[in-house]
Amino acid sequence: MLESLVRADRPATAFDATLLGALERASGAIARLDQALDNHPLRTAFLYRTRLEAVRRQASVDGHSIDPWHLAAVLEGLRLRMDHALRIVDRGQIFEAARSALTLHQWIVEPDFDQEGEIQEAEHHLANAAGLVGLGEALWSWLESGRTRPPVRGALVRFWTKNRLLRAPVPLTGPRALSAEAPHGRAEWMVVFLDALASEATDYMEMLRSLERCWIAARARVPAQRSTSRAALAVDVMAATPLISATTLATAIGMSIKCMTELLDRFVATEIAVEVTHRSARRLFGLAEMAPVRAATTAPRRPIPGRGRGRPRSEDFPEEPVAPTAPLPPMSRFQHPPIDYGALEEAMAHCDATIRTARIRLQALGSACSLASGLDTASSRRFGACAGHCRE
Repeated sequence: MLESLVRADRPATAFDATLLGALERASGAIARLDQALDNHPLRTAFLYRTRLEAVRRQASVDGHSIDPWHLAAVLEGLRLRMDHALRIVDRGQIFEAARSALTLHQWIVEPDFDQEGEIQEAEHHLANAAGLVGLGEALWSWLESGRTRPPVRGALVRFWTKNRLLRAPVPLTGPRALSAEAPHGRAEWMVVFLDALASEATDYMEMLRSLERCWIAARARVPAQRSTSRAALAVDVMAATPLISATTLATAIGMSIKCMTELLDRFVATEIAVEVTHRSARRLFGLAEMAPVRAATTAPRRPIPGRGRGRPRSEDFPEEPVAPTAPLPPMSRFQHPPIDYGALEEAMAHCDATIRTARIRLQALGSACSLASGLDTASSRRFGACAGHCRE
């Protein structure tokens, strides 16, 4: 496949070096990511986060701006938080973006019957691709034929594992190469596709390291307890599972639900974990890094006992008298506190005394050296006179 782009009947050009460099970067980034994920304890959490990020990038290429934490809330069946100042049109756009993100997530994770048929067709189209260059050529021909992008994205996720390029179903789809700004020429598009894969794999590698840092930080914040405590084990399970309930966590580590609920409440109080559901029953917990999910959701609406349907009347909410506020105290000019220079003066006096002592000692040493030099000169003269008398 590579020789079809880099022909042997012409001399190598700068573009050939660019293509080979992009191929080297993509191959190295994918290999490093696969090696890091081999038997990694945070593999489930990593796949959860990368799917959210992949859907965000794919939606951006398709012309939608979504919040990945809104998608996480929709996946868990939570109610999205809406600003009361938003118009109905703006709220509809948020719901439409969340619905589109959910559809994209379904294509790469759990497609329905019709989607599965289209993905299998895309898999058949990519079946004969050999290596990254062959994959790029097959993907380019799929797009040039006018077929849609979601099926081939799902097929790409399966391509990595079937061809043993990745041992985990990482959603590595190179969405930047599927945008409208991508070049239409096959060779130029191939470089963009390989660079997109390398950049995406590098970002996912950094995401895995971030998850590891959050895990280590959460373990470090667990207070010291008795040797039979399972608090550290609970943190390990929560790091591997992004969102989990007290019942599921208690079953996983062999604790009672009541004790696990108390432990999770302590985790929330010490900011090790966060509760994302805003409710008292069927709560979901995650480590502190899942706090954006709580910020994107709100508590479910519950009917007020004794109130009928519809909007409440204004007389149901009597205005409370507002107590007058106390006047503010008069402002006075700020007086700077006096500066105490006593310690500085003592230090300067000590320095002066040290310098004075050193000067006196140096002068005495200089006088001693001059005297010794004079004595040596006189002795030399006397020795010369005696030698002259002896010769005579």
